[in-house]
Amino acid sequence: MTGDRPAIVPDTLGEAGIAAADLVGGQWRPIEGAALRSHDPARPDEVVWSGSPRPEHVQDAVSAAREAQAAWAATPIETRIEHLRRFQELAKAHAEPLARLVGREMGKVLAEARLEASAVAGKVDITLEDRVMDRVRGFRIEGPTDAVCRFRPHGVMAVIGPFNFPAHLPNGHIVPALLLGNTVVFKPSEKTPAVGQLLVDLLHRAGFPPGVVNLVHGGADVAAALVAHDDLDGILFTGSWPVGRRIMEANLDRPGRLLALEMGGSNAMVVMPSADFDRAIVEAVRASFATTGQRCTCTRRIVVHESIADRFTATLAKVASTVLVGPCDSETPVFMGPLVSEASRTAAIEFQAEIARRGGRVVVPACPLDGPGFFLTPGVVEVDRFTRETDGEVFAPIVQIAVARDLDDAIEQANATEFGLASAIFTREANEFEAFLARSRAGCVNWNAGTAGASSKLPFGGLGKSGNHRPAGAFSVDYCAMPIASMEAAIDAPTPAMPAGIGFDPNRNV
Repeated sequence: MTGDRPAIVPDTLGEAGIAAADLVGGQWRPIEGAALRSHDPARPDEVVWSGSPRPEHVQDAVSAAREAQAAWAATPIETRIEHLRRFQELAKAHAEPLARLVGREMGKVLAEARLEASAVAGKVDITLEDRVMDRVRGFRIEGPTDAVCRFRPHGVMAVIGPFNFPAHLPNGHIVPALLLGNTVVFKPSEKTPAVGQLLVDLLHRAGFPPGVVNLVHGGADVAAALVAHDDLDGILFTGSWPVGRRIMEANLDRPGRLLALEMGGSNAMVVMPSADFDRAIVEAVRASFATTGQRCTCTRRIVVHESIADRFTATLAKVASTVLVGPCDSETPVFMGPLVSEASRTAAIEFQAEIARRGGRVVVPACPLDGPGFFLTPGVVEVDRFTRETDGEVFAPIVQIAVARDLDDAIEQANATEFGLASAIFTREANEFEAFLARSRAGCVNWNAGTAGASSKLPFGGLGKSGNHRPAGAFSVDYCAMPIASMEAAIDAPTPAMPAGIGFDPNRNV
C-alpha cells in the first residue's frame, strides 16, 4: 500500500480484506499485524479488521494537525464547504457498503445500519442550515466604539468515537469541527476500527489538505496518549461515563481545553393512566431493545401508574417475547442483532442476575441463543421501586419496570439516577407533560415518544454522568468555535478626552 492510496476500497468490502492503516498528515501508514482485531459479532470466527496500532503515531498525528490548522482556519469558509460537499457525495455513493460494514463489524441489523449510513451525508446539510449557522455568525453593534463578536476555531480537536454508532456519532463531531476551521485527530472505537477507517477514507478522498483529518487506531493506551497530549485544544467524546471520567481526570490541569462529553444514560419512561396504551407498548419495546439495547438513549427503566401496571407489564412481557433476533444479513426481518462482544453479553447476564439477587422478579429472562454469535434475547425485570442507590446502566436489551402511586411518585423514581440523558412520559394530559418537562432531570424529554432516537435538527446531550452541558446534534457547532469579543474604535475617531483625575495635558509637551 502506497502512502497516497486509500486504505479501503469500499466497492469490494466483503470480498477483500481491509488493509489496516493510520492516516497522518495526508499519508496512509500501514499498521500490519494482529495486536488488535475486530470480529463479526454474529460470526465471531470471522475477522473483519486486523492491525497493530502504533502509539507513536499519536504524536505525529497531533503535530500534523497543528501544522495544518492555521492555513485551514484561514481558508475561506466557502472552500471548506466545498470539501464537505465532496465528502457528502462520496458518503452518499458509498452508503450501502458503509451500512454493510457497520452491520458486519458492530452487529447492527441492516435496516438500522442503513439509517446510520445515510445520516453521515445528512449531517452536512443539517450543519449548513441557516438556523444552525446563525449560532456561530458574528455580529456588530455600532456605537461610539463598536462592539463586535466573531467566532474562531479552537484549533486541534481530538474525536474519540464509540462502537454503537461508529460512523454517525464521530461524523457528528468531525463535520462541524472541519467546517469551522479546526483540524481533527480521530480515534475510532477499538471494537469498530474498520468503520472508522472507511469514514476517514471517504474524508481523505474528498481532498482535505494534508493534516486536516488524521486517523489513529488503538485501544485504551492510544486513547490515553491522545487525550493527555499537550497540543490539543479540545476533545469531543462519545462513550461511557467511566471513560469520560478518565478524560476529565487527564485534563484537570488544562482548564482552557474544551471537553464535550456525551456519555450514557439510565433513561426512564413514565406511563400514566390516560396514555394511548398500544402506543406506549410499541414505544417501550422499540426504545428498550433498539440496537440490541446498545444506544445511550435506550429505555432502561419504565415507571407505570399502579392503575394500569399489571396489564402493562403483562403486555410488555408478551410483546418482548416476540422480538426476533438474528444476524444483520438475515433473510427474514429481525429487530435485534447480537451484542458487540462476548464481554458485553456476560455483563448483561450478570446485571440481570444482580437485580434478581436484590429482589427483582425476572418476567422475561434475557437468554443467550445457542450457536455462534453474541446473541441475547430481550429481558424484562420487575422491581419494587427505582432508587439512586440501586441504579445502574447496562448496554444490553434488559429493561426494568416499577410501579408508581401518582405523577409525583413517578417523577421521583424517574429522577432516581446519576445519569440524565433522556426521559419520556406517555399521557394525554398536557398538564402532566408540563409537570414532567419542568421536573425531569434530563437533556432530552419526550412526550408520547420513546427515549431511543433523537432529531439531528435538535441539540442532543444530557446532565450528570450523561454529559457536561455541551450538547451535540444541531448544537455541535457551539463547541467547535469560540466567540471572540472586540471593542473597536474607527481609525479616524477623535482622541477621547483624558479622564478626570489624570494630570496629563495632551496639548503640552512633557
